[in-house]
Amino acid sequence: MKTYTLEEITDKHIGEKGTVRRDAFEEELRLDILGQTIKSIRKERHLTQSELGNLIGIQKSQISKVENNLTNARFETILKVFKALDVKIKFNIEIA
Repeated sequence: MKTYTLEEITDKHIGEKGTVRRDAFEEELRLDILGQTIKSIRKERHLTQSELGNLIGIQKSQISKVENNLTNARFETILKVFKALDVKIKFNIEIA
């Protein structure tokens, strides 16, 4: 039985790196990871979505949308969320 790497499976079913479909998939994945990270940290801090929203001046529904990747949240909002959660942020920028 042949085994396949995740990269091979992704190439086959989503598309190879550099294709429009693969780029869209990877962007969606990054946003989903960001939302799940926010949710996890919020829960570690014992905050509800309403409490976090109150800390930064947005509604609970907006926090839910960010955590579940249902919106294109403004960068400023994401920064406010991480600041309210008392989290340090590091950026990694790669020039393609």
